Amino acid sequence: MRVINLGPEREGHAAPITHVAFRPDGRRLSTCSYDGTVIIWDTTDPKDPTRLATMRHRRLVNAAAWHPTDPRRLATASADKTVAVWRLDDEGPVPVTVLARHTDDVNAVAWLPDGRHLVCVSEDGRATMWDAGTGALCREIGAHAAHCMMVATSRQGLIATVGEDGLVVVTDPDAASTVASRRYDSSVEGCAWSPSGDLLAVARDDGAVDLLTAGCAHLVSISAADCAARSVAFADESTLVVGAYDGTLRTFDVAGRLLATFRDARVWPRSVATHGDIVAAGTFGATPMLLDRLSGVALAEPATATYGPNAVAGRGGELLIGLDSGTVLTLNLDSDPRRPDVGAHRLGDSPVLSVAAGRQQWYAGSYDGRVHAVTDTGARTSAQVGSPAPSMCLTADGLVVGTYDGDLLLLDPDTLAVRERLRRHGGSVKSLTATPGGFLSAATDRTVAGGDWRRRTTLWEHGNLVNAVAADRRGEVVATASRDHTVKVGRRDAAGKVTGPVLSLLGPDESVKCVAVLGDPGAPTVLAGSYDFGVYAWRVDWSQPAGALRGGDLVTQLDQAVSCMVRLDRDRAVVAGWDGQLVLLHAGADGGVRIGRRYRVADLLARIGQAPA
Repeated sequence: MRVINLGPEREGHAAPITHVAFRPDGRRLSTCSYDGTVIIWDTTDPKDPTRLATMRHRRLVNAAAWHPTDPRRLATASADKTVAVWRLDDEGPVPVTVLARHTDDVNAVAWLPDGRHLVCVSEDGRATMWDAGTGALCREIGAHAAHCMMVATSRQGLIATVGEDGLVVVTDPDAASTVASRRYDSSVEGCAWSPSGDLLAVARDDGAVDLLTAGCAHLVSISAADCAARSVAFADESTLVVGAYDGTLRTFDVAGRLLATFRDARVWPRSVATHGDIVAAGTFGATPMLLDRLSGVALAEPATATYGPNAVAGRGGELLIGLDSGTVLTLNLDSDPRRPDVGAHRLGDSPVLSVAAGRQQWYAGSYDGRVHAVTDTGARTSAQVGSPAPSMCLTADGLVVGTYDGDLLLLDPDTLAVRERLRRHGGSVKSLTATPGGFLSAATDRTVAGGDWRRRTTLWEHGNLVNAVAADRRGEVVATASRDHTVKVGRRDAAGKVTGPVLSLLGPDESVKCVAVLGDPGAPTVLAGSYDFGVYAWRVDWSQPAGALRGGDLVTQLDQAVSCMVRLDRDRAVVAGWDGQLVLLHAGADGGVRIGRRYRVADLLARIGQAPA
């Protein structure tokens, strides 16, 4: 397994912050990041958090949990399929135990009150209990049918787990049995116990937060947001803070009354933590957000932005690159690579998740649910369309935007007004690709669909969420990338119907993030980028479907997961990684792929005087 390498150590993180956790005394805060690090901050003065130590995993770190009684111990959970237990000495952090027998990315971790056992939940749906001292697996305590997203333990030792299958499960580890469960129609991604352990709060993708008893009996439903509620934490027995995908933190009492609202486009509410009247939240920047819960005043804000590329699009000889910082870079690929022609368009503080190119203007969709249209003379911004916009494409019907909620929005390309909104998928619309006469869509509900705005047909399904869909210029060859570790590729006729076999291409042993189709439809070259940092290529032989089971050829490897790629023309594509690399790839007539120019986002920013700190 390759190790994330994002260059010299910084004062803060080099990528967005995935998780925040206060030590029980509030004097320390741990922050986890996509950059594979965990930073310990001295928060004695919440207006001036100071970095004390940094720990590293091989892949992104999803969560951390402080020991209930020993202030020197911290457990960290990573996508490298391990949980590490650290001892934080004055000389630096020391790994004490590594729980290394997980079968998938570990999403969350929690200590039981005895301080001896850890509960871990994984992407494969499993919830497991471990001996934190020896690293031994004690037993499996439950399982979800989809990703298990969060775990919380009460002061009485009850374990709550929630998942994308909408299931909430409360387990008694002593009895090794389920105490109670509850199922929702929507995904549940956050949960927290009240200090007494009498209340369990669950944050739902439909924007509601439910308060339940320890037996999962419903008490109160709080309408927390118009988009997904992602995280929740109790400030005390009567007050809770909710983070939602609109970039907003809201404080409620347990009766459901809204007490305070804090909105900042730099906040990533994937995680929120409280200690007394201080609230900490993850951000898209290098450092966490700290604020006063009562006044809503920010005490410490992200010092610097991060600049990972999330989306790329081609526009003639120009490349559009959407960054975490809310900036879109424009790069003239025909310019001298030693002195590249670069431009920058700052669209706000919210990360750019999607880009689409038109002849007269181009478009960008942001995490805060806004769509931007940019021309040579200026930019326009839409009203909020709801949840984040991770995908978009320009079609004959208009600008189609896919949202985290599973909606497809049809926008007027000139005014950015929403003409129509339809629910076409049962999960986040991760990817859209325009084709002649329509568009393709891929979503976390495992499906891939094609057609026009009115008439859409499911082309095929994957065994797990679909990260990306791509096609050749005519829309005849379609390829999809999935978290099930496969790329699927098939052919369509002029009516959009799949003809012949759909091939499953095996390559990386991790989630496949992006895909592109090059070459001739009769023998296309399929490219894919993975969370294992690799870019792979397959020469497709339609007459030999059994040959698809061989692994793809490794073309190149980056220093972090591959984030996105785009087909530029028949034989060229650009691939980008969260390490800030951009690589131009060329497919030959024999199906072989060669590496062309390489660029780095940091160098492009430096050229226009915007070098990241």
